[in-house]
Formats: sequence, structure tokens, C-alpha cells
Amino acid sequence: MQKPSIPKGTRDFSPAEMMRRNYIFDTIRGVFRLYGFAPLETPSMENLSTLLGKYGDEGDKLLFRVLNSGDYAAGLCECDLRSFSKICEKGLRYDLTVPFARYVVQHQGEITFPFKRYQMQPVWRADRPQKGRYREFYQCDVDVIGTRSLLCEVELVEIVERVFARLGIRTVLKMNNRKILYGIAEAIGHADKMMDITVAIDKLDKIGLDNVKAELAARGLEQEAIDRLQPILELNGSNAGKIATLRTVLAGSETGLRGLDEVETIFGHVERLGIALPVELDLSLARGLNYYTGAIFEVKALDYPIGSISGGGRYDDLTGIFGMPNVSGVGISFGADRIYDVMTGLGLFPEAVNHATEVIFVNLGAAEEAASLGLLRTLRDAGIAAEIYPEPAKMKKQMEYANRRGIPHVAIVGSQELEAGAATLKNMLTGEQRTVPFAELARAVKQG
Repeated sequence: MQKPSIPKGTRDFSPAEMMRRNYIFDTIRGVFRLYGFAPLETPSMENLSTLLGKYGDEGDKLLFRVLNSGDYAAGLCECDLRSFSKICEKGLRYDLTVPFARYVVQHQGEITFPFKRYQMQPVWRADRPQKGRYREFYQCDVDVIGTRSLLCEVELVEIVERVFARLGIRTVLKMNNRKILYGIAEAIGHADKMMDITVAIDKLDKIGLDNVKAELAARGLEQEAIDRLQPILELNGSNAGKIATLRTVLAGSETGLRGLDEVETIFGHVERLGIALPVELDLSLARGLNYYTGAIFEVKALDYPIGSISGGGRYDDLTGIFGMPNVSGVGISFGADRIYDVMTGLGLFPEAVNHATEVIFVNLGAAEEAASLGLLRTLRDAGIAAEIYPEPAKMKKQMEYANRRGIPHVAIVGSQELEAGAATLKNMLTGEQRTVPFAELARAVKQG
């Protein structure tokens, strides 16, 4: 007999877990819609040519490749098998941004620009499973494409503030700009190694400064350049103070100064709007994906030890890869699975999220069942999730069933209740029991 199992890095979600996950999805979706974003979905699989080369060498290694068909390899000789591209032309999507760019180019004649969309779907990465890191996980993306306006970045900061305020998670938003990073690379004499530098410093939180310095050396930076980079990465103080220092450091870099102008503009709007979310300039933030060109973001939970729970940035020419150049976009992605872990760890889910049914009627026989069915219909018409135990059974068994399901109310309609025209309503959380006229049952359940 085969032992049931699922692949490592994937999970089943129980009804209780799905109710909590849907609470997260519904909350995020509500904020996205508040800002005028429309929903979009793309296929789980994309052509490998769409995915390869968009995430850097390390990202390409994490792509799940998909065989053309289950028995496609059967007719191929050994030399054909060595040419993997002949049997594998598709891959599971690594993120939602590249498929979005592909969609924009493919459907450009149907789209009104600037185009604002949100997308909430699973993505797959062939990573090593560990706490807070899965091979299959959900992203909740929001992007606007077709404008270079920095008002879009400001809007994303607002969205982050609203989402996490509604979820009850205290967060900080870290911001940097890839133009600033390029300016830093120029300032230390290695503009040619911009990508090597960003890939290395993006690991600073995970592997520490000494290991980052070792990786930079392995990537060809001499010790003098590394020594000039270190104090920049360790720069402390207010956002304004960091920007002032960087204007001196990057004085010879036109690109770097342009990046400073952009972050200063965003910070100015954030301050004027009175946004409560802490927003910090973090020069060690690099986000190693190749396609970012401007502002980059990461959001971290303040009260729970986990990696970033949201991240994104500006990309000026991602659609150019697909033949539609000079179309700028910016977006941010919320990691639903890590957000779930944070909310579970901090006990932030409302009690009402933990049950699908608000009230269950016990089943005491034919006449009582018929009366309960009519009351059920009334409750459901009032928007109350209600059900009846499917067959007559001992009261103890039915009450235990309600208790195990976490149903907060039990309605009892027996012979005495039929005579009186009133149900006995029991609150399973407090044990309180009261008599409620049939006509007032819906109001009583809503009041708790």
C-alpha cells in the first residue's frame, strides 16, 4: 500500500487554514481595489524562453522545468536527452511580474495605459525548503505599467501602510534605488560589476557583512574597493542625513544623483501625507532581480523573526524583452504565506475567521427538522452561515460535533420550543443559554 505524501516544500491547507488565508487574501484584495487596480490571472506555466534570463543566474537555477509530456523522452536517443531543451520547453512561473510583462506586450492593443492590475496566484521555486521558505507559495502582486510618475511609488507605500494596518502587523518599509546602487558601484570604481555587487549585498541580512565581503572579493573586487563600499553600507542616521552624505559620495555619478532625487521626492510625499508606516532608506537593500531599474522596496515585520513579507520595485524596460521597449512599470508583491506565519505567530486572526458556520440546529426528529429548515432559510436570507445536523442523533453527539467544528452557536428546536414558538440558543463559547422567539433569531445570532 502506498503511503500518502506530498512533495517537500508544498502544503495542504485545512478548512481552518483556508479561512485564515482567505482573510488575508480578502484584506489585500480590498486595499488593491480601493486604489483602482483590476484583477488579472495568467497560466501556471510559461514558455521557458519567457522566464529564462529575467531573474539572474541564481534565479534561473530555481526554475521548475516541465517536460513536454509524460512519455516524450521515450523516443529520444541518449544524445537527445543531453539536449534538455528538446524535452523541456515550459516552466512553472517563478513570479508574477514577468508573466505580467508578457501579458502586457501580447495584449497591448486591448490595454488602456497606464494599466493597473493586481494578481493573486501561486508561484514555484526549486529552493531548499525551510521555515518561511516554500517551493510553492502565493504572491499578491499589484503593478502599474505605462508611466514613470513617482506618484505610483507613493501609492504603493500607501497600499503597504493600509494592508498591514488592516491585518494588525507592525512593519517597516525599507527603500533603496538601483540608480543609487549604480552610483555607488561607479564611486568605488566598479560600474562594470554592478550586478555582482547587488547580488552580493542583497545577502547582507542572511549571511552577514564578512561573508558579503568575501563574496565580493570572489567576484573580482579588490580590497580597496570593498573597503570603500563598507562605510556606505553601514551608513546610519535619518533619511535626510543619509541622502546628504550620499550627495557628496556620489557627486561624480549622474545616475546616482538621479536616484537620490527620486527617493527624496518619494520621502517628501510620504511626509506630507502623514503616512504612519516607518519608511527608511536602506543602502544594503539591493533585490538581486535583473529587471529592477529604480526604486526598490522590502517590508519587514517588527514583532516576528522572518524574512521580508513584501517587496518590489520599478522596472523601466521589462516589456522590451518581449519587443515593446520603453514602457516603465512599478509594483510590489505581498507574500501571503509569510504573512500567514506572522499572523499565526502573533495571534492576530480575528476569532470570527476561525469558523465557517455561525449557528447549527440540532436535529431532534421529523417535526422539529421541518421547523428548523424554515428557520435556516430565514437565517441564510439574513446573511448568516447556518446548517442543521443531517440526521437525528443524541443531543450529546450533536453538541460535541458543534464543539469540534468551533461553531459558536447551537439552536435547539424541540417539542417545547415548537409549542412556544421560540428556539433555545446556546453560546458555545460562554455556555450561556437563552430563549429567543423565532422571529428574532437572526438578530440574536448577529448580536452574539
